[in-house]
Amino acid sequence: MLNNRQKIPAGGGRQRKIFAHTYDDIISVENLLEAWKEFLRGKKKKQDVQEFQADLIHNILLLHRDLVGLTYCHDGYHHFKISDPKPRDIHKASVRDRLLHHALYQQLYPFFDRTFVADSYSCRIGKGTHKAMNQFRHFAYQVSKNHTRTAWVLKCDIRKFFASIDHQILFAILERSIPEQNIFNLLREVVSSFCSCCRIKNNIYHYSPVGEYKCMRKGLPLGNLTSQLLVNVYMNEFDQYVKHKLKVEYYARYADDFVLLSHNKQELEQALRKSLVFLQGRLKLELHPDKVFIKTFASGVDFLGWVHFADHRVLRTSSKQRMLRRTHGLEEESSIVQSYLGLLSHGNAEKLHQKVRSDYKL
Repeated sequence: MLNNRQKIPAGGGRQRKIFAHTYDDIISVENLLEAWKEFLRGKKKKQDVQEFQADLIHNILLLHRDLVGLTYCHDGYHHFKISDPKPRDIHKASVRDRLLHHALYQQLYPFFDRTFVADSYSCRIGKGTHKAMNQFRHFAYQVSKNHTRTAWVLKCDIRKFFASIDHQILFAILERSIPEQNIFNLLREVVSSFCSCCRIKNNIYHYSPVGEYKCMRKGLPLGNLTSQLLVNVYMNEFDQYVKHKLKVEYYARYADDFVLLSHNKQELEQALRKSLVFLQGRLKLELHPDKVFIKTFASGVDFLGWVHFADHRVLRTSSKQRMLRRTHGLEEESSIVQSYLGLLSHGNAEKLHQKVRSDYKL
């Protein structure tokens, strides 16, 4: 149980909205069935999904029974690594638990999404990387007055983003918006089911008692749908601080990457100092020391895989090399090739586009 809950004031001193749905709305059989439809997309051929679906109604009713009786317990996680492009640890929950994640997400996302700033772009309907890049370019036009004066850019990256989310702080943030104890306890069960410092047994993450070792109770698993929402809830504290306390007009964030723009370099230096204090003091997050810089937009700014200039943008060198390596020898109809060709259409990459297509023809 979470006793002596830590009180975290709203990042911008704003009026806090209250989640109106009830625990019964979330755990209802109707919501669980609707969540299953969403969860099933693109996963029908997975063995664990097929096994769950073979006795779907029974499995959903068992989950519903545990939720009604307040006896639901989250299982461990299957751990594996991917390169995307850098090595990442992925933690995959059971089908039963992932179904619950979807049920929670369906009810919570519309509520929390309305509380987010307009220029938060990660894991939001109608947003995404391309809109974030276009807004970044639009901001640069505005700050530079159509490139007639210097536009300065502060670019930052949060170090070990998902692994650094502090559970106690997250619970305190959630408590301000979620008054019903059963919903709060269910979210606490999901969040507490994983900790980035927990040990692995047979490739399964188990949340061990604190007495076994010093557990910092930090981290959210990359594989959970709820994690995508909760990191936005967490970072919304910073978004609101930047917009309403620092009063930065030109700010955009995508997950752990964010940019601030101004015609005044000193303003950005001051904003960086204050942001460091807020992130470390309020959210216990640190900026990556090698990925923080202030430079002019005209000199080229690396943001979300592209290097942005005044009149064009080009794919980052490492992204280009990875793309050529992954697409070499594949058929043009390959989903990987088509995905990269679609990516290239969002920048000045005609020669690179022709290179990928010529590799296919050869």
